[in-house]
Amino acid sequence: MGRDRAAREEARPLRLFVAIEIPEEAKASVEEAFAPWRDVFPRARWVPPANWHVTVKFLGRTWPRLRDWVPERVEAAAAGSRPFPTAISDVGSFPSRKRGRVLWAGLIDEEGGFAALASAVDRSLEGEFAAETRPFHPHLTVARSDPPVALPPDYRETPLASDPWEVDRVVLFQSHLQRPAPRYEPMARFSLGGGVREHPTLREVQ
Repeated sequence: MGRDRAAREEARPLRLFVAIEIPEEAKASVEEAFAPWRDVFPRARWVPPANWHVTVKFLGRTWPRLRDWVPERVEAAAAGSRPFPTAISDVGSFPSRKRGRVLWAGLIDEEGGFAALASAVDRSLEGEFAAETRPFHPHLTVARSDPPVALPPDYRETPLASDPWEVDRVVLFQSHLQRPAPRYEPMARFSLGGGVREHPTLREVQ
């Protein structure tokens, strides 16, 4: 029975995504900036800071036959990308201020590093995952609301900034659906420009 159950677990698809992690100091800036809006929108679902990240590519259901292929392709995309600077810069909402379903914190991408990395990951995974057709907008989701909320004009004036940092690696995450919030498990981290592959359960390999 144990072996059968294990076999069934291995046959299930994984929920995967590729993302950039956020430094704790930047998370603290975001928490402080959005704190006043929690009382204004009490019915919004606020994302735990531990789950804040910048999604580079959402893969969704990924079948076991791709378990090794996906990390290899993400690693190849990371190896061909360069580190770049960024910082938390502003707040916004999707799809609009009048119909805010997603409240987000935006990131600076003056050198186009985020967009270039997202494009590289997209190309590396083509053939198995549909390419993204929308322009890439680096952000981290802070809250979701259904039904959408109408945001007051002063929402966009929320003061938010962080010290700059260098994005030097990308992470392949597995999402575990649970309540009250999903748990995101890092499967592997890949240095931009190549050289280091880190697995949470293995030593770093040069």
